[in-house]
Amino acid sequence: MTDISNIRLLFVKAGLFVFGGVTSSILILLERPSLRVALLLGIAVWCFARAYYFAFYVIEHYVDSSYRFAGLWSFVRYLVGRRGGTTKDE
Repeated sequence: MTDISNIRLLFVKAGLFVFGGVTSSILILLERPSLRVALLLGIAVWCFARAYYFAFYVIEHYVDSSYRFAGLWSFVRYLVGRRGGTTKDE
């Protein structure tokens, strides 16, 4: 599988992610309409967004400058293959 290089397709892909997230959030809230569910859903989305940011930005800029993010599977392979827990400062 090759990387998507067409800018329009990248924007369509981003739009589909937003559409899927909004649609599933609405469906969850329609099934269980409560402030608690809305808050927990918001916290879950925020936490996953921060974890994604950590996987591609923090690791590359603060931990291992040789690492290049290519998706979450590449991050999992990076974690599994990493030896000794070295950091950028060591």
